[in-house]
Amino acid sequence: MGRKSSAKVQARSGGASPPTPPANARSFTTLLAAAVVTAVIIGVFVYSRRGESTAGTQAPQAAAAPVVVDPPPNAKYGPHKQDNLPPVPFEYGPPARPAEVVKAVYEFAAEHPEVLGYTPCYCGCEREAGHKGNDDCFVAERNSKGDVTRWDPHGVT
Repeated sequence: MGRKSSAKVQARSGGASPPTPPANARSFTTLLAAAVVTAVIIGVFVYSRRGESTAGTQAPQAAAAPVVVDPPPNAKYGPHKQDNLPPVPFEYGPPARPAEVVKAVYEFAAEHPEVLGYTPCYCGCEREAGHKGNDDCFVAERNSKGDVTRWDPHGVT
């Protein structure tokens, strides 16, 4: 038949075998894994209990009543087409967007006060100019029928 591999012969004959890792190395790895799992379990428990501890110290509250929001003053006009719009106030500086876009936004503001009245302003003009909603950033004045008579130049920029 042929000669057998020397590795097989040595394994059968009790020759040198590969070194085995020390016994204490395995116990250290097992101990480390157990410590990590324990720390994760304790962390999850503490995190989940944190919300319960603050909730338990407060007095029980009755079911929250729905919040009633007063409609903005111009929302009563609802959506309606504007017949005659004043010119958009471009005289205070260049518009931040193309003129066609700015005109379209002003027209939307004129025709949909019920939407923009509920939309908060993003620039902080409620503190500086007393605006109550985004409708105030575009419309300065309306007549008794809700048609725009004067624009606010704030919306151009």
